[in-house]
Amino acid sequence: MQTVSLSFFRFPKGFARAWAFAQMGFARWPMSRIPDVGFWKLCGSGVGEGFTPRPNWGVYAILATWPDLATAERMTAGAPVFRRYHTHAEEALSVFLTTTSVRGCWSGREPFEATEAPRPGPVAALTRATIRPSKALEFWRAGPDISDVIGADPNVRFKIGIGEVPWFRQVTFSIWPDTSTMAAFARGDGPHGRAIRAVRDGDWFSEELYARFRVLAVRGTWEGRNPVADLEIAA
Repeated sequence: MQTVSLSFFRFPKGFARAWAFAQMGFARWPMSRIPDVGFWKLCGSGVGEGFTPRPNWGVYAILATWPDLATAERMTAGAPVFRRYHTHAEEALSVFLTTTSVRGCWSGREPFEATEAPRPGPVAALTRATIRPSKALEFWRAGPDISDVIGADPNVRFKIGIGEVPWFRQVTFSIWPDTSTMAAFARGDGPHGRAIRAVRDGDWFSEELYARFRVLAVRGTWEGRNPVADLEIAA
């Protein structure tokens, strides 16, 4: 069963941040050489809770797909490129996921395989979009509002905005206690719902992907805690 890993790393100021920024280029070749890795992306992050135009130079992420959970956990802990990230980072969190639904493409590919139906327990949502340059200003007028609302929602356990290219190739990722709380936020008549309608009406994106996942496991901490430590993860 395909497993998706999303690993986040926080770096202290100084050399470690300069090293992490350089890895956006230098880590590409070693990532491609990891045994059993499928689709993968190196990402920076933004200041905020979702889509955000301001880069956060202290946080970076690696997304990858693997043939199963055991391989994902082994490689994200022991593959040389991941070991180097862990060595330089002051904090790290890896989330392991299996896809329950997916629609769209990422860089012209369909990276995730929907392998099972939703189950009780924590769930995650990922939205990835390539913003049309001609629509960037309209998008960024709405993006910070969505970011603020995600951060204010009492149900969301973890939220972050990452991206491959600042301002134009953006990803939001969030973890929720269950499918009902996630759906209530996504479908409400707040900034997120209005932004979805604006995307459809205004043709903001040249490529988009929407995926939902079951959380299989979480390793590490973020801001000193495991975001789903008090939730039961279904076997």
